[in-house]
Amino acid sequence: MSNSNPNCAAFSLLVRERRSQRAFLPQPVAAPVLAEVFDLAGRAPSNCNTQPWVVHVASGASLERLREVLPERFARGELSLDYPYEGKYAGVYRERQFAAAHALYAAAGIAREDRAGRDAQFMRNFCFFDAPHVAFLFMPEDFGLREAADVGMYAQNLLLALAAHGLGACPQTSLGFLADAVRECLDIEADLKLLFGISFGYPDPDAPVNACVTARDDVVSFHG
Repeated sequence: MSNSNPNCAAFSLLVRERRSQRAFLPQPVAAPVLAEVFDLAGRAPSNCNTQPWVVHVASGASLERLREVLPERFARGELSLDYPYEGKYAGVYRERQFAAAHALYAAAGIAREDRAGRDAQFMRNFCFFDAPHVAFLFMPEDFGLREAADVGMYAQNLLLALAAHGLGACPQTSLGFLADAVRECLDIEADLKLLFGISFGYPDPDAPVNACVTARDDVVSFHG
């Protein structure tokens, strides 16, 4: 059914065109744009308006320090997760995961049998795909699953706000594998626990990997 409301058309376009970007231009985002984007993200709903998200954005020298430390820590196997990564993907969930990985590597020009190429692409997570900024999303250690869901709503607001300003982003669970290193590099207190990070900036329009589009299934059941 069509809708004549221009807000509906604009929102539909924004949601349908947003996708994870994995190659960025070096140009930093201007401070007023950053302020507007994160103000919009903070309008997300949360249980009892607790706003349990704590966000640290790294740019410039701080970001370069992270680019040095994180790949080295990961390569040495010095992982530190604040929240366990225990999900088991089976059935349709495994099929979706496999299809997404195939689409990504195909867009990047990496053959399925090219293990070294796939590993190198994965390691780009820890260089933030050359993005000029990365946002780390934390929450206080006393919070749990309910508050993590609130942080997820904040993250979606942030992704859409970035897209509305012509910016690209890539949410990365992998950045949560090195929580201690992130806290050390950014001098963040120990009682803030890292969920994940989001690399962002102006996407590189010429990078083939940014053409990657993953499918979405219709999973909603309506009950009358």
